[in-house]
Amino acid sequence: MVSITAEQHVSVPVLRASWQAVTFVHWCVEPDRVQELLPDGLTVDVHDGNAWVGLTPFVMANMRPPGVPDLAGLKKWGRLAGASRTPETNLRTYVRGPDGRQGLWFLTIDVGSVALAAAIRAAVGAPYHHAEMSVEVHGDTVTYTGSRSGAPEAYRIQVRPGGEITPSDHEIWLTSRWRAYTAHLGRLLVTPVEHEPWPLRRAALESVEQNLTESVGLHDVSGPPLVHFSDGVQKVRLGRPAPSSGR
Repeated sequence: MVSITAEQHVSVPVLRASWQAVTFVHWCVEPDRVQELLPDGLTVDVHDGNAWVGLTPFVMANMRPPGVPDLAGLKKWGRLAGASRTPETNLRTYVRGPDGRQGLWFLTIDVGSVALAAAIRAAVGAPYHHAEMSVEVHGDTVTYTGSRSGAPEAYRIQVRPGGEITPSDHEIWLTSRWRAYTAHLGRLLVTPVEHEPWPLRRAALESVEQNLTESVGLHDVSGPPLVHFSDGVQKVRLGRPAPSSGR
């Protein structure tokens, strides 16, 4: 069962960052429809017999490699701190790897940095795309927009965050994943993830317009989604990707 705390300590991270202003919009999908989108070696993970697909916009901030200090509190690093910040939106689903461990599979990812999109796609095969993106806070609402460069994929999501909650087992299952799988050069890779537990809040979905689910082959995703908001986690540590082993 997925745990609210990280399943491993990433002692030597290849990247540290914070994830801020995170919204989780989840739809229930038939498991067979998700399995068709997965590479060999991955099996759709289900909760009470249902598969789930999540649209997750947020801000990636304070990105830095090993040896670089936390940039947020250092004035002399102010310009670099700005360059280490970008919106990101991923469309994800939940899987089990060849060894049975639970993790994430990204169906598509949009990011506001051309360089970051190219670097991560080349390094691990994650489906990154550059997009024009924004995250704006007006009063008690947060609005995320994105339009992929040179392509029709686009979205606009507006949410109204509510009060803090104690997450249920299902909410932990949806949000607390400690490894991400990617396919690269004919190999299935797994990247370990560590951060503090998500502080989750209720959220009301004011509006959503998106074609990202359709772009990956999930047509007619419908039904009222589950929506959560998090102010974020500050101590994200991503480990070195490695080939995923079997049982």
